[in-house]
Amino acid sequence: MARNGGTAARAAQAFAGARRALAGVAIAPKVGNSERSLKPTMEPQIKASLVTLLEGIKRSDGKVIAGEMERLDGYLARGRADGTLHPQLEHFLQNRSYPKALMFLGGEANIPAGTCGGRKAKA
Repeated sequence: MARNGGTAARAAQAFAGARRALAGVAIAPKVGNSERSLKPTMEPQIKASLVTLLEGIKRSDGKVIAGEMERLDGYLARGRADGTLHPQLEHFLQNRSYPKALMFLGGEANIPAGTCGGRKAKA
């Protein structure tokens, strides 16, 4: 019994060390047919870019707006290529629903439905 307790304690220490090493790094599971790996996500960078973009819009700063939109398009392309974007976040970025993307990244639960793709809004 003591032998299993020592193993559990070592596992807990290893987990705590890994947790400290990954502090501030977002990871997302990538599940394939025969493998499972963890890839870093771009969510913290996307969130920072969204905040900068929305602040630029408030200030009517065209240079900031253009730069951040280009950066967000790059994140969208990279996320599609490596499969690290959550489908709903990908949808918001694709449709340039930047306030909704920021709400999603902030953990909001009640993101309002919109008129994506020219469809009539839900009542």
